Amino acid sequence: MISPSDKVRLTSFLRAAQRLLVFTGAGISTGSGIPDFRGPSGVWRRRRPVDLPTFLASEEGRIEYWEYKLESWTSLRDARPTATHFAAVALERAGRIEAVVTQNIDGLHQLAGTTAAKLVEIHGTARRVDCLDCGWQTEPQPVFATFARTRRPPRCPECGGWLKPATISFGQNLNEEDMARAEAAAEACDAVIALGSTLSVYPAAGFPLAAAVRGVPYAIVNRGVTEHDAHPRVTLRLEGDVAEIFPAAVEAVVGFYRALPSEGTTPGTS
Repeated sequence: MISPSDKVRLTSFLRAAQRLLVFTGAGISTGSGIPDFRGPSGVWRRRRPVDLPTFLASEEGRIEYWEYKLESWTSLRDARPTATHFAAVALERAGRIEAVVTQNIDGLHQLAGTTAAKLVEIHGTARRVDCLDCGWQTEPQPVFATFARTRRPPRCPECGGWLKPATISFGQNLNEEDMARAEAAAEACDAVIALGSTLSVYPAAGFPLAAAVRGVPYAIVNRGVTEHDAHPRVTLRLEGDVAEIFPAAVEAVVGFYRALPSEGTTPGTS
């Protein structure tokens, strides 16, 4: 629970921003049931991810990769956006968003209604499967169902190349277009807010910092310490649950209706 004065400070921060860069991490999706990866009880404590060179080098590596992805696929597939995701949509519809740059691969910003023009999924998305050779794309559910049945790494029906969820693996280059869009947003925004991120994974965490170094106001909302907490360019640091803090402030600024919409509706409708 934040203090009344902090609520006022965050509301004032958002009210002053006309071209806001919103940077989001795993902390905004925990309420959706998305497994934590880096935390004390996270997935990576039990199973380390398979990097791209290992995936490409051996059948065993590819099988291990797909088993690792299959383990979390059901929770990703069934997850629904939180109030934080819908609050970002409300700010966009009010014309106040420069971009939403997310580290998350869950696709929940898109499901909530953030437009493709404003969304940068810097680490890719689990809601698509790509061919590493020809770029053919498909929905993930049939691919996961086939792997669950056969335990054979899936191949592209067009060229025979290896299929892989459209997420960035260790050892895989980030998408150059996404990087350029995030950099442009950091240059164009007039304020930046980081939500639910420890700000420890680079180069992604460098985007909000780049905006702050330009001199724009920088707010951080997170439960737990972040690597930017002591940076002199941080103008507002709030400790706590993002879902309890950010949507309420957005509601005060743009009239966001906080109750989550039922399936098939949009924020502020019933």
